[in-house]
Amino acid sequence: MAGITIDKLTKYFDSERAVDNVSLDIKDGEFFVFVGPSGCGKSTLLRLIAGLVTPTSGNIKFDDRIVNRLEARDRNVAMVFQSYALYPHKNVCENVAFGLRARKTPKDEIDKRVERAATMLGIQRLLNRWPKELSGGERQRVAIGRAMVRDPEVYLLDEPLSNLDAKLRIEMRNELAKIHRQVGTTFVYVTHDQVEAMTLGDRIAVLNEGRIEQIATPEHLYDFPLNRFVAEFIGSPPMNFIGGRFSHQEKTGKAEILVNEHSIEFEGEAPEGPEIENDTGIILGIRPEAVNISSSPDFPLEVEVIRVEPIGHEGFIYFDLFGSKLVARVNNWQGFSEAKRLYAGINVDDVYLFLPEGRCIWGKGRRFQQSE
Repeated sequence: MAGITIDKLTKYFDSERAVDNVSLDIKDGEFFVFVGPSGCGKSTLLRLIAGLVTPTSGNIKFDDRIVNRLEARDRNVAMVFQSYALYPHKNVCENVAFGLRARKTPKDEIDKRVERAATMLGIQRLLNRWPKELSGGERQRVAIGRAMVRDPEVYLLDEPLSNLDAKLRIEMRNELAKIHRQVGTTFVYVTHDQVEAMTLGDRIAVLNEGRIEQIATPEHLYDFPLNRFVAEFIGSPPMNFIGGRFSHQEKTGKAEILVNEHSIEFEGEAPEGPEIENDTGIILGIRPEAVNISSSPDFPLEVEVIRVEPIGHEGFIYFDLFGSKLVARVNNWQGFSEAKRLYAGINVDDVYLFLPEGRCIWGKGRRFQQSE
C-alpha cells in the first residue's frame, strides 16, 4: 500500500491549463474522491497519478518516492475505467488474469488470485462466459476483478459506475465500499456525482477549473463549505441563494438581511467579523431543509408555488421568494401538491453568508475561517 503526495502539480495541454498548481496528501489506505463538474481536471489528475499523462511541472510521490518519470507499468497501480475495457475475444477468467499473464506470473499463482477475486466479487459462476453475455454490473465487477488480482499499491477508478442504471449504481457503491474495507488499499476515485462522492469518500477534493476548492470529509464539506461553488455543488437539491445587504443596528442588536424591501432577521447570535459591516453586499445561502413550509400562515413569508416534485418519502417545493427561485425539502408534500400559494419560514441559525466574490464567512451559527 502507498500514500500519495501531490506537490504543486500543473498540467497544460498546448495552451489549455487542465490542472492548476494542485497540492494534496492522500493517506495510505484512504478512500479519496475527486469530484467536480465536467472539464474540471479530475480525470487528468487521475491519469497523472497513473502515469498515463506527464506533468508540466510539480511532483507526484508514492510514499517518499517521486514517480514522475516512472512508466505507468512500473508504478504498481491498477486502473478501472468507465468503459470497462474488457477484451471481447476473451472469457471472464482470461480477462481477469490478463495482466498477470502479461507479467509472466506463475499459473498456480494466477489461478489462486483469480479465484480469490472472483469469490470476493461474486463472479465465480461467470468465469467461462464472454463479455457480451454479461450485464453492465457484471462487466464492471470483472473490470474491478482484473484490477484486484494485481495486488496494487493504489487503485485508481475513473467514473466506474456512470454507465450503470440507478439501482445498480447503489449496489455497486456498496460493493466498492466493501471491497475497500476488505483489501485496505488506497483508493482514488473520480466522479462528477456528488452523491457517489459523499457516500464513498473518507475525504473529498472538490475541483473547479483545474483547482482544488476544498478538501474535507463529506460531513464537513456539507456543513462548512468554504465558498459558494462548494456549497452549491455539494448537496441535492443544491443550496438556495438570495442576494441582499447586511444590516446591524447597534442599539437594538438587531441583525438582518435586506432583500429589496423585505427583511430576513437573525434571531440568535448576530453574524460578525471584519467583512460584515452595515450595508455590505451579501449573498444568503439556505439549504432546502432549512426552509419550513405550511399551507396556513404559520410562517411569515407568503410565497408563490412554482412546482411540487414528489420523490416518494419526501418532496421538493419550488417557489418564488423576493424574486429568487428557491426549493424546500419537505416530508408531507401531498398536502401542498395543489397549492398555488404557501407560507415559508427560514431557520436563520442554519443559513450561510457569502461575500459577492463567493467566499463563505458565516454559517452554522459561527464565523468561517479560510483554513477550515
